[in-house]
Amino acid sequence: MTASETAPSSPSGPDATSASGRSRALVSALRAHPFSVALALVVLGTGLGFGTFWGGYPELLAASPLTTTVERAWWTPLTALLVPDSLVAGVLALVLVLTVGAYAERLLGTVRAAIAFFVTGIAGILLGLGAEALMTLWGTDWALLKTTDTVLDPTVGLLGMVMTATAFAPALWQRRIRVIGFTLLAMFALYAGDLDSVYRLAAALIGLVAGTVIARGRPRAAWHRSSYREVRTLVAAIVAATGLGPIIVLIANSFDAPLGLVVAGFVSDPGAELPASCADDFTRECADQAAAILTAGPGPFLVSLVPFFLSVLAAVGLRTGRRAAWLLAIVTKTAIAVGTAIALSPGDLLDQQTRDLLGPEFTVVILLAVLVPIAVLVLLVVTRRRFRVTAPHRAALVFLVTVVGSWIVLAAVHIVIGLVDGENHLGGAPGVGALLSEILRPFVPAGFLPDVVAEAIPIDGAALFSYQWVGVLFWAVFIVATIRLYRATRVDSDAAGQARFRDLLKAGGGGTLGFMGTWAGNSHWFTADGRGAVAYRVINKVALTMSDPVCAEGEERATIEGFIAYCESQGWSACFYSFHERYLPIFQSFGWQCMSVGEETVLDLPGLELAGKAWQKVRQPLNRGQREGVTTLWSTWDDLPAHYTAEIEAVSEEWVANKKLPEMGFTLGGMEELKDPDVGIFLAINKDGGIEATTSWLPSWTDGRITGWTIDFMRRSDGAMPGIMEFVIASAALHMKEQGAQVLSLSGAPLATKPGEETGEPTIMTRLLGWLGEMLEPAYGFTSLFRFKSKFNPRYETIYMAYADPAQLAAIGMAIGEAYLPHATPKEYLALVQTITSRGSDR
Repeated sequence: MTASETAPSSPSGPDATSASGRSRALVSALRAHPFSVALALVVLGTGLGFGTFWGGYPELLAASPLTTTVERAWWTPLTALLVPDSLVAGVLALVLVLTVGAYAERLLGTVRAAIAFFVTGIAGILLGLGAEALMTLWGTDWALLKTTDTVLDPTVGLLGMVMTATAFAPALWQRRIRVIGFTLLAMFALYAGDLDSVYRLAAALIGLVAGTVIARGRPRAAWHRSSYREVRTLVAAIVAATGLGPIIVLIANSFDAPLGLVVAGFVSDPGAELPASCADDFTRECADQAAAILTAGPGPFLVSLVPFFLSVLAAVGLRTGRRAAWLLAIVTKTAIAVGTAIALSPGDLLDQQTRDLLGPEFTVVILLAVLVPIAVLVLLVVTRRRFRVTAPHRAALVFLVTVVGSWIVLAAVHIVIGLVDGENHLGGAPGVGALLSEILRPFVPAGFLPDVVAEAIPIDGAALFSYQWVGVLFWAVFIVATIRLYRATRVDSDAAGQARFRDLLKAGGGGTLGFMGTWAGNSHWFTADGRGAVAYRVINKVALTMSDPVCAEGEERATIEGFIAYCESQGWSACFYSFHERYLPIFQSFGWQCMSVGEETVLDLPGLELAGKAWQKVRQPLNRGQREGVTTLWSTWDDLPAHYTAEIEAVSEEWVANKKLPEMGFTLGGMEELKDPDVGIFLAINKDGGIEATTSWLPSWTDGRITGWTIDFMRRSDGAMPGIMEFVIASAALHMKEQGAQVLSLSGAPLATKPGEETGEPTIMTRLLGWLGEMLEPAYGFTSLFRFKSKFNPRYETIYMAYADPAQLAAIGMAIGEAYLPHATPKEYLALVQTITSRGSDR
């Protein structure tokens, strides 16, 4: 149904209808996931029956190196999957079983889900036991400490089942579950170090392999292919997850974990005391005790968590592509790697006796502790092109002044307090030099710097308070300043220009393709009187315009001449791209070269009737959709229900993942353009409430009133009704006609020629574009798309390109290529060439 339609309420009233609907939906969900429901009931029953919810613990049912192997309790790998070990663990297991477990069961089917749960869970426990036994033989301290640990954990099998199911998941969720899931599992295994975490990781790995085997023969999406937005989301999640180490260790109290030892060097020791003898003889032991005292209390504890806070802060910005967040992540992970290496260097965190006791195990700890942040650094460098959203220079300057200024002020305050309260220092009143030598220490986590200087150690009073809290104040200022920097982007700095350009569009300029000039990547030039504008982007000193100039009737020549003069003053070559035929005489009068670059297909809506033989190929899918109960919804992104927006994003990511080819831009919009509040969204929805197809429509105005719509974004869901795109476009045309629109444009078909058109004398550029169209056809299907649009019996409007100097053809061609493929990587270009050559050879 359309957005304006409403469903009639039942005689009992809307509340009764809503409650009844929710009850039916709940019963239907329970019936659809019998294994998940049964598993949840078993977990609930065992938690209550064995008393683990209130402190009981049936050790004979728990898996462990001692009970399972030494005492030969062979059943424990099975029973450990069915009993939670505490109330918190039980509640968590129930929530996961009824959410992600139900999702996995839906993907796998009930029987395969049950098999996957038990097989991966049991195999994961056995693999973990084998690894622990092997490490015990090697004499590792971690394995020896875990010999008596026991495990009761249903999430072991659950995570194995989920990872098995990812082989059948859409590419979007397959990527997210695997990347984020394995990152978190690895972090818990390294920083918590308990057997539960090891078994979960083992079960998940087995599930990943099992899923690959079960799904063999199914077409695989290229899950490594994703949109910029999804890459940003995944990188942000990894950066945040790898910063969780200190939190995991502190919550789990797992200082005996593989990397727990590292965190132990960066947190405080509240029980430390400084012997009186240290005032006369400041030994290494005194330095260690002094450092422990200085880092005791809530202030130093918060400072010790700075790497975690900065990782999360960086992740927030990375998710939206902020260059500042990318730099923050680079600096944070570099500091963690370097600080960890310093802390674990000889003579710092651990004495030589402890190192000798740990032996080779300590070397492994050092490598793991340093390699984790280095791996994230490599990821950030590889994906650096995804983070280009920058702030205006003024905002960056404000950030720099705020951060540097606050540090200088706080450092100065700390030094002054140290001088005034000198009697509360270990060695008496310190000098300025001693305080300056230790000025960085209050601002960084413990363990990142060498031993403290005796003269600068505060032991009480205002000096100690200042030492423990100036760092907290500084990092609070830094976090607030960074959030403000994220919000001040270059897009914001041109907000006034964007608004002016949009106002001119609403006044009636720009034509059916003019709204594309509002998209990211475009700049806007305005005439002196502000009544004319041109949207453009500069690539390699070529100013490439977008669509028709936006101006009042009769001002076309003056607007075009003004923009050309502006480009000349900047040293750019102007290239007017994708404009309509009525502007040709102006460019021809300049002596410019003009050529066709595509055809726009347009439907005149007044009087539109889908009658006659010419419309038969459109009427058939329209009638079929109506018979199958497919309805439509006209809306905007902000007004769509959340479950629809999530479904659209998932379908779009699946579409991107299934294409090894680079995603095109310039005159072809994507998800970000879909979210503009002026853009219309038209959905086809099946009788079960799922989205069959999604289209977006760009408005065009006359005197402030929308009189036309141009299609941009088109996606069909897997398993959609054949002919669904014909259905949705025909339905949209009828809806727009009812709303009073005059024109529906199916947008331009790049490098296409209208049927029956005779081409003129070929030029170098027309030959190049013709060859390019033939070469790209196997990859992007421009011609087949053009033929699809011809089903709607449109009229054709040629769109043109104009340029002044034929000597600039090479630069113009490169600029157009980069505009359409702005983010393509060498690997994607290679895939494009392979597609062209392989499919071209088949024709």
